[in-house]
Amino acid sequence: MTKFQKISLLFLRLGLGWVYLHAGLAKVLNPDWTAAGYLKSAKTFPNIYQWFASSANIDWVNFLNKWGLTLIGAALILGLAIKIASWAGAAITMLYYFPVLTFPTIGANSYIVDDHVIYALVFVVFAALGSQSTWGGYSWLKSRGWLKAPWLTKLLG
Repeated sequence: MTKFQKISLLFLRLGLGWVYLHAGLAKVLNPDWTAAGYLKSAKTFPNIYQWFASSANIDWVNFLNKWGLTLIGAALILGLAIKIASWAGAAITMLYYFPVLTFPTIGANSYIVDDHVIYALVFVVFAALGSQSTWGGYSWLKSRGWLKAPWLTKLLG
């Protein structure tokens, strides 16, 4: 991979990481935030999203939402556990996609594909490439010889 490609992927990873870190921290720092309204207004798969929004489930859904976004963003920015964060990011992003989809339109100006799908596809690229294409914490730790255990390399790589 060329240096230009690595720099491009680094900036893409940092940018997407910031979007998710900011979204997560905004929710974590707002004690009144809840996903209930978003989930209850789901247009696609409403029964599933109503179940998520039920009083029996909303607490763990809110927790996973807040901290999932925060940790995904932090992992991308730090360059650690990129594969895990990327698959989690793709999954949570698609969970955000379906409530606003009124097939085949989504939003006022989109037809099937919107920013959720693009973000999810970027996460899939990051998951496929892992840490091999980007600079970050994983590369730094590996260069110092701190990642000798194979399970640790798989987890953080």
